[in-house]
Amino acid sequence: MRDQVLRYIRGFELMRAGDRVVAAVSGGADSVAMLRVLLELRAELGIVVAAAHVNHGLRGDDSDADEHFVADLAKRHELQFFTERFNVVEHAAAQHMSQEEAGRELRYRWLTQISIEHRCNVIATAHTQDDQAETVLMKFLRGAGTRGLAGIHPVMKRGQNNHVRVVRPLLVIRRPQIETYLASIDQPWREDESNLDRRFLRNRVRHELLPLIERDYNPNIREVLSEVTEINRGEELYWGYQAWEMLRRLRDDRERIRVEGFDAVPEGLQRRVLRRVLDELNIPADFHHVERLRLCATGKVQRTELSEGWRAEREREYLVLRRSNGECAPIAYKQMVPVPGEVELKEIGCTIQILPVPADFAAEVTPGTLLRADRTGDELWVRNWQPGDRYHMAYGGGEHKLKTLFADRRIPASQRPLWPVMLKGPEIVWVRDLPVAEAYCWQPGDGDALRVECVPH
Repeated sequence: MRDQVLRYIRGFELMRAGDRVVAAVSGGADSVAMLRVLLELRAELGIVVAAAHVNHGLRGDDSDADEHFVADLAKRHELQFFTERFNVVEHAAAQHMSQEEAGRELRYRWLTQISIEHRCNVIATAHTQDDQAETVLMKFLRGAGTRGLAGIHPVMKRGQNNHVRVVRPLLVIRRPQIETYLASIDQPWREDESNLDRRFLRNRVRHELLPLIERDYNPNIREVLSEVTEINRGEELYWGYQAWEMLRRLRDDRERIRVEGFDAVPEGLQRRVLRRVLDELNIPADFHHVERLRLCATGKVQRTELSEGWRAEREREYLVLRRSNGECAPIAYKQMVPVPGEVELKEIGCTIQILPVPADFAAEVTPGTLLRADRTGDELWVRNWQPGDRYHMAYGGGEHKLKTLFADRRIPASQRPLWPVMLKGPEIVWVRDLPVAEAYCWQPGDGDALRVECVPH
């Protein structure tokens, strides 16, 4: 098992020399085996390993015993150890989600937070080939397409700048292998009796459906489903890029897509482009929503109702998405940007970057486009335009309402609610496609400068 995990880590470049890895350890067989394997491989991989445990508080004394078990395991191997407790029941009720979803959300948020705070760049979770098979079957039963059937990815990125990787080094390992490995090194683990509760769909898939398929239809179903995820993941990467490229060419703004000639595009690519539009607007949609939207985009119907009060209409060569009250509903956003640094703004489909510009090169840049590095501090904030915003831009002849400046620059009214502006405290220092603020504008002799860029995804 050790060699199999090593080959998988290297094959997918899950970890590299110098990585600081936080291993998420519940105390169960899978996560304990992952921790022990990583400890065996850390010298060979050149990594530093720490352990982290979340007490979800769902099983009373058993949850506390799990926490103590993992703490003792970390202490025995002289590992840095992090632990946290959450009220999953309360969070699930407040967010109207299942306890499983609530636990996952809280767990990943905390793991990402401690990774950033302690300068760790990798989170390792103990998903196995069995977890992969169960996940794919569950998503298939719920009607997932190829994106859902891509299953659990070997690597995911988290954090504000995507600099924390979540890796799954056991995705090629079966549970029987794990138990054999732990027995061979005389390593105990904790059993979670809730994994036997048939009220949960995953447990019914694990203990009823998969054994039935193995016994009566295909004894290698878990390996087959693992291969299916690999195929679908590759398909998703390729077609996802194609859909992004097409949407970039067609998009007028977030709710207005130019669809003249869209009926000549293959149906599969039509669905992917439209699914991306819905995702970026946070509009929940099933297959039937996407199909009705596709009929509207290709001119076969004039309008269609979507979910959560949205509708789509065909207006000449455009597909326009609106709230049912006739107005587009922008999604407000506000995020901190380190200086220098970057932040992803999913709401507008771009990444805001603040880049250093040495004084020697700043003089060659168009006047009014650079900020003074000595005045910005270590962080700025970016948010969407708000009615009443006023801005004193360089070479602009005084302070004006941004609404007036937008009109002068012919920025469409439909795009203004999500237009990015950057602030230092209460002051606006930068607005997309406008000169920087006069008080922060770099001039020759001001030292180093900063350039702000909005890079489309």
